[in-house]
Amino acid sequence: MKYSIFFLVVIMLTSCKTETKPTQSTPEVAQEMAQDATFYVGTYTDKESKGIYKYSLSADGKLAKIGLAATTNNPSFLALSPDKKFLLTVNEVAEKNTGFVSSYQIEKDTLLFKNMSSSGGAHPCHVAINDEGYVLAANYSSGSVGLLQVDGTGKLTDLLDTQQHTGQGTTARQKGPHAHSAWFDDNTVIAVDLGTNELWFSSINTTTNKLDSVAPFRLPMAEGAGPRHLVQHPTKKILYVLNELDNTITSLLKSGNGTYEKVQTISTIPEGFTGATKGADIHISDDGKFVYASNRGHNSIAIFSVNEDDGGLSLVGYESCRGENPRNFSLSPNNNFLIVANQDTNNLISFKRNPQTGLLTFVSEIEAPTPVCILFN
Repeated sequence: MKYSIFFLVVIMLTSCKTETKPTQSTPEVAQEMAQDATFYVGTYTDKESKGIYKYSLSADGKLAKIGLAATTNNPSFLALSPDKKFLLTVNEVAEKNTGFVSSYQIEKDTLLFKNMSSSGGAHPCHVAINDEGYVLAANYSSGSVGLLQVDGTGKLTDLLDTQQHTGQGTTARQKGPHAHSAWFDDNTVIAVDLGTNELWFSSINTTTNKLDSVAPFRLPMAEGAGPRHLVQHPTKKILYVLNELDNTITSLLKSGNGTYEKVQTISTIPEGFTGATKGADIHISDDGKFVYASNRGHNSIAIFSVNEDDGGLSLVGYESCRGENPRNFSLSPNNNFLIVANQDTNNLISFKRNPQTGLLTFVSEIEAPTPVCILFN
């Protein structure tokens, strides 16, 4: 009788363990899958690319291709609506002297086309959207910024207004205006013009849906600098402007009356480097401790630490992009990784980021056709 009871208990325990194995492993698998991040890649479509692609980044930094999300022409820069339901892209073309902004609804791994509107100029290369749904498109060849708006269904209005830039700089790339990006800074719009070598300031008049100039209106960079992109410090009143042509970052301090003062300029390339190179993109970590900038030619990510007191930049080092012509790059949503798009070698590279030192360590590489923009969703 005792042996019968003993064997019965053993059978019951064995049966319980067998039944609980799937239950124990399923939450772990689900948690691992939930940690994967996905992102879209904007491209140039003059070669193998067909449009916007979707990729994933695993919890340990491995890259994987999900597939083609939307077929479209030259989607060279992407932006996400504040509610994360819609994706906007510029179509960097010049059809009758105009490019376009296209809107897509995000539906799982597919982008559903909503509509397309004129960007207000030729070869738009940057798009931004604010919480009110206003959209800025920077038109490089025309040297202008187009204003549009997107509604709650993701549909774009027709072009509302255009800010036409005038003037020139001192280099061969600066014989006329070339708006390279446009950004929202609270209620201020900042257009970065490589051609006129200036930042242009305006605000959106929500009554007339026009761009109204505000003081100082135009802020020149150093001669021949060629401003391209900028990034805002998450807590300090500081902007970091990436200058493409002279490979520098200029720090701007925002005063109480809304004007900006240049307080520092630092090189993004090593001292003594004489090869052809130009700056491409700039980002800052969410904690405001590190700034990163991409160099095309030197083919690197420059890493800077941010002074906690005054926001000044100090060089930490450089990390090879493991490819040629690095364009846009992005920090992952948790800031644990940095992903670089190398246009000329058709590859994406992921790096593990050390949050204490800012340094980068190579993790993964994957093929991508002519990638020029990365947007996490």
